[in-house]
Amino acid sequence: MTETISITVTVNGVKHTADVEPRLLLADFIRENLDLTGTHVGCEHGICGACTILMNGDSVRSCLTFAVQVDGAEIETVESLGDAENLNPLQQAFRDHHALQCGFCTPGMLMTATDMLRKYSLETDEEIRDGLSGNICRCTGYQHIVDAVRSAAAKRDDAS
Repeated sequence: MTETISITVTVNGVKHTADVEPRLLLADFIRENLDLTGTHVGCEHGICGACTILMNGDSVRSCLTFAVQVDGAEIETVESLGDAENLNPLQQAFRDHHALQCGFCTPGMLMTATDMLRKYSLETDEEIRDGLSGNICRCTGYQHIVDAVRSAAAKRDDAS
C-alpha cells in the first residue's frame, strides 16, 4: 500500500484538503485532483514555463514542485484571473495584442506576467523580455506578448 500525506492548500481562494502520495507533482495535483486543467505540462523539467502558477505570490514551476511541499500555501492558477466572459486586464491585453496562437504557453505566460506586474515597474521591453525569459513560446515570436504585457503595465500605472 502506498503511503499518503494529508495536505491542506488554498487554490484560487478555495481551501482543499487531500491525501496525496509524496511523489505527486503539484501540476498533476492541480490538473487531476482539482480538475483545473488550465495549468499545462510541457517539458516536465521546469524549462518551458507552461506549468507556472503562483505560490504565496511568487511564480513557481508546478512540474518541479511536489504537492506535499505546498501544504498550507496559497496557490493561484490561470483560472483565478478571469474567464471568457470576464477577462482580467492582462488577459484582455493578450487578446487585444494577438499575444497567443496555439495557446499552449499562454497560461504560464499569464501567470509569470501577473507576478511581474505585481512586483515590477516594467518600464522597458528589455525588462519584460527578461521577466518572460523562462517561458518558451514556439508560435508568436514574443513581440506580441511583450506588447500585451507593456499595455497591461501602462493600464495598471494609469489606474494608480
